[in-house]
Amino acid sequence: MGFVSRPLVIGGGLLSSLTSAGWFSLFLPIRVEGQKMEIEALWEEVRELSLGNSGKVERLESPPSPLQFLRDFVSQNKPCIISNAIHHWPALSNWSCDSYLVQAMSSFSSDQLISVHLTPNGRADALVPLKENDKSKDASSSSTCSDSLCFASAHVQRMPIHEALSLISSGGNSKQIHSKVVAYAQQQNDCFRSEYSALAPDCDPHIHWATEALGCLPEAVNLWIGNHLSETSFHKDHYENLYAVVTGRKHFLLFPPTDVHRMYIREYPAAQYSYFQETEQFRLELEKPLRYVPWCSVDPYPSLETKDGQMSKFPLYFNGPKPFECTVYPGEILYLPSMWFHHVRQSPDCQGRTIALNYFYSSPIN
Repeated sequence: MGFVSRPLVIGGGLLSSLTSAGWFSLFLPIRVEGQKMEIEALWEEVRELSLGNSGKVERLESPPSPLQFLRDFVSQNKPCIISNAIHHWPALSNWSCDSYLVQAMSSFSSDQLISVHLTPNGRADALVPLKENDKSKDASSSSTCSDSLCFASAHVQRMPIHEALSLISSGGNSKQIHSKVVAYAQQQNDCFRSEYSALAPDCDPHIHWATEALGCLPEAVNLWIGNHLSETSFHKDHYENLYAVVTGRKHFLLFPPTDVHRMYIREYPAAQYSYFQETEQFRLELEKPLRYVPWCSVDPYPSLETKDGQMSKFPLYFNGPKPFECTVYPGEILYLPSMWFHHVRQSPDCQGRTIALNYFYSSPIN
């Protein structure tokens, strides 16, 4: 059979090949390299559009007008930090005092209990290793998930606020619960307006300029009380998020929605922690019936033992542009646009705690 001459499209260019097999293999590295350059150019373009040439999350010294917020940030899906945003809240001075929080909650109901998430490591709703004896045949044989990781939810225990505060502040060193337990008071179910309604007078029920700009009241307001071990893994929300820090500091890693391919979202079997006070042990078990959760695979802070493996498995994350990093201080609000990926760590105050509120607004973009 003689040579066959035909056009071959590679990387958008028109080339003539003598043999499809020989020339395709020759130019394939060029095509791959061209696609890589296009992706890298897209990364840089998105960063300039998102945060400008500075590459930093913009800080406003005072709350914006509704028009400015909508025009400069919401419509552009651009995060920002607003300083002096909640300086008028009594919470800034009141919530660093245990006795105040206990008294305020007790005045509402003497037997008021709050939901506290318990884990052995401070990582709830996160990927953790699943021991061999916890795996089911279905989970082990699935081709859509890792055979060594699962999406673990915390053990939720109801307790009085004074016990919760003591447990959180001590980093788990409590008489009631074993010292290896890490507690995080949080519920993403509008918990501030239900479990913590006694504290409502200390905060605004909504962020006024955001409410006017977005044309709606928040769908949920959540309270977060954690310590230095509390960590939130990479994820995204379908809401406009106004995140207000009351005590301590919150450290965010941010990626725009266009970086979704760098998150390596995979499906993992859902599992649940159970804590047994008698034996002071956790048990992690797969949910039944088996359920899979799509979740970001990347751990931005791998240990020395796992770093090489993580970098090899997730090159687009570790070899691409760095995440946008920002720290939110007491009295500040982070505007986190919908669909932005974020990872959160925290530094506690002198009481050993970080307290924050977040307001979820329906996104006008969605």
